[in-house]
Amino acid sequence: QVQLVESGGGLVQPGGSLRLSCTASRTIFSFSFMGWYRQAPGEERELVARITSGGSTNYADSVKDRFTISRDNAKNTVYLQMNSLKPEDTAVYYCNAVHLSHYWGQGTQVTVSS
Repeated sequence: QVQLVESGGGLVQPGGSLRLSCTASRTIFSFSFMGWYRQAPGEERELVARITSGGSTNYADSVKDRFTISRDNAKNTVYLQMNSLKPEDTAVYYCNAVHLSHYWGQGTQVTVSS
């Protein structure tokens, strides 16, 4: 089945930046959309950002104007550029792809701490 591999997580100070990458095992153009979710301990998994095959984007209110999702079809990769990071952004970030069903990566830890 579809394999999704995330990378780019790490530890940053408030106000810093990180760029997450998600590479799929097949062309991402075939997916209805790809996106990023995050889950903090004790919290429900929430949608952070998504991008459709046509390039339309959608963001959670909490990350608008700070995060940017983009895609590179040739590399089968979707990115999440995260700027002006806050402690509340700390979570495990999961790549998600949708076509006939949802597919998930293993997640990458993002920790924002002073």
